[in-house]
Amino acid sequence: MNWLLPAGAVLLVGQTLWSMKRAQAAHRRAERERSLRKFGEQLRDAPSPTAQAEALQRRLQEFTGCSVSLALRRALPTDPDAVPELNEIGQLSAEQRAGIRYCLDGARSLGPGTGREEAQPFLYLPLQGRDLVLGVAVLASSGGRRLPPWMLSHAEALCGQCGFAVERRLERERDRDTRERAQAQALNNALLAAISHDYRTPLATIMGAATSLETQSDKLSLAQRQQLAQGIVEEVSRLARLTDNTLQLARLGAPGMQLRCDWESAEEIVATALRRVRRRPEGSRVHAHVEPGLPLLWCDALLVSQLLDNLVDNALKYSAADAPVELLVHRAGADALLAVRDRGPGIEPAFRERVFEVFKRGDAGPQGARAGAGVGLAVCRAIAEAHAGSLKLRPRGHGGTAFEFRLPLRDVPAMEEV
Repeated sequence: MNWLLPAGAVLLVGQTLWSMKRAQAAHRRAERERSLRKFGEQLRDAPSPTAQAEALQRRLQEFTGCSVSLALRRALPTDPDAVPELNEIGQLSAEQRAGIRYCLDGARSLGPGTGREEAQPFLYLPLQGRDLVLGVAVLASSGGRRLPPWMLSHAEALCGQCGFAVERRLERERDRDTRERAQAQALNNALLAAISHDYRTPLATIMGAATSLETQSDKLSLAQRQQLAQGIVEEVSRLARLTDNTLQLARLGAPGMQLRCDWESAEEIVATALRRVRRRPEGSRVHAHVEPGLPLLWCDALLVSQLLDNLVDNALKYSAADAPVELLVHRAGADALLAVRDRGPGIEPAFRERVFEVFKRGDAGPQGARAGAGVGLAVCRAIAEAHAGSLKLRPRGHGGTAFEFRLPLRDVPAMEEV
């Protein structure tokens, strides 16, 4: 029996098969495009270059069925001739490390199916950025199986997509580090300038008083000796405060600074600040009130106490000798509000934000007290922001100023039963 098909039928079958192949190819391309879009979203959400590379590792393993390891640059190079430092993700042999170096230098895929170093047992795919290879993925297939061309092409696209994402992330980290170093250097320069300027006057006063006590003690009355000694104590206290604020400002401005936070009682923090201020003659003007039943505060108690101490010192300095100063702590919505309020002359509107800038000094106080060094309020705002809070100045309705520190409240963890 003759089973030969008519020529028209053969042509129809051929066209049908060709259409099916085209449909399959189109479906495969659409799937690859969806895969790239989804992978791009994963790369954007990854918190670090290493996390981006780990996402690529998982995606390549799922897509190709191969075992995948990677080597990734730790940072963008500053010297193009330097040997790059690499982070390894997965297990790499000495042979694979040599292949990675070769792939980095050549900036091309190599291994089975690439047309380059076909005899290699492993497939090396570069993570190519704009002008730089950011890393290399090493694929080891079971039984020496070669990837089909369409699969190899998609794996290379995934690696290129990851390369661009890693490069952008490393560029942002480099730019951030550059800004932080520049800010730290500018702060250090400003601190050195302030120290050289603001330390001279109290040191000169201390030296003059101490010299008088040493060389003319027998010619001075008791009252004169007491006055000189009191001047030394006041200037030493001023230097100690300036030193504490300057050191804290340098610490808070340092990259990677970590707070020493714990669960703290608002009453104890306020009591610590009051003990310091009560040692001063004008400390009796300060009145404190803490709202009963406040939850514990998650904070660095030493820094928050220093913030309150600076604000109280500022209020005492810029208000009349008989004017009260209030230190209040109460709940304000989701925050704890720590406020210091005075009845001084207030601050001009144009200067209300500038008072928080480093080395912006106010005029002398109403009793002729010396203007500050311009560090205390800058330290206070830095402390507030380090706690994810805020410090704002608010003019009071009948004269005076309120400085209000808002500290976010957190849920206190339940105590475990012993």
